[in-house]
Amino acid sequence: MFSSKVGWIAQRPIAHRAYHDEAAGIIENSRSAVIAAIDAGYNIEVDLQPSVDQVPMVFHDYTLERVTGVQGEIRDHTAAQLQEFKLKNTDDSIWPLAELLEVVSGKVGLVLELKGRAGADEGFIQSVAAALEGYEGDVAIMSFNHWLLADANKFAPHLTLGQTAEGDDKLYSLHEEARQAYNVDFVSYKFCDLDCRFVREVANSDMPVICWTIKSQEDADIAYSRTDQITFEKFVPKVPHGQARRT
Repeated sequence: MFSSKVGWIAQRPIAHRAYHDEAAGIIENSRSAVIAAIDAGYNIEVDLQPSVDQVPMVFHDYTLERVTGVQGEIRDHTAAQLQEFKLKNTDDSIWPLAELLEVVSGKVGLVLELKGRAGADEGFIQSVAAALEGYEGDVAIMSFNHWLLADANKFAPHLTLGQTAEGDDKLYSLHEEARQAYNVDFVSYKFCDLDCRFVREVANSDMPVICWTIKSQEDADIAYSRTDQITFEKFVPKVPHGQARRT
């Protein structure tokens, strides 16, 4: 049903920040979490932020403290400095997108969420696109931030692009205008907001809808009735017979 460019995104559950389990010493967005997702056969979602020297790094928060115990912001450090910071007393460190691509190497699909900062993202899209040049596996980028969607549409139109969004029908016009303006290929929507006009219309089109973040099988069953794939964490999802709502 979907184009070959984006159809893969609906074919497997997507491990949120990779297949992490902090109790087992597997931290979000880490090399260990990525390897665990590959071993389990899941597609992978991770977050990207630029270092001060414009290297895309795999990390969610704008500040370092929660995951590394280090004070300060990720964007104030070089890539080399960031790779010295351990993730919650494990052997894993913050790592660059280039190394992530080497580890995944096309074994499963990758969904890369770009975490933007208004007025501070010049060159971010270009650095991600450069890292992805020549990569032969299934990969997509996505963002909440409309300026990053605009930059992706302008500087890297060949990349599979997703629009991350949330909210009720009051935001319909904002989301629909962005979807059309930036030529996105799929939508990633917040689970608790799925019952809205925007999601219903996209789900009835030829564009995949995925959702975030599913944390139980009960929610997964609801999500699969409304969307094409789930982004999940903290449980092992059972996919409905015949895959998801559409394939």
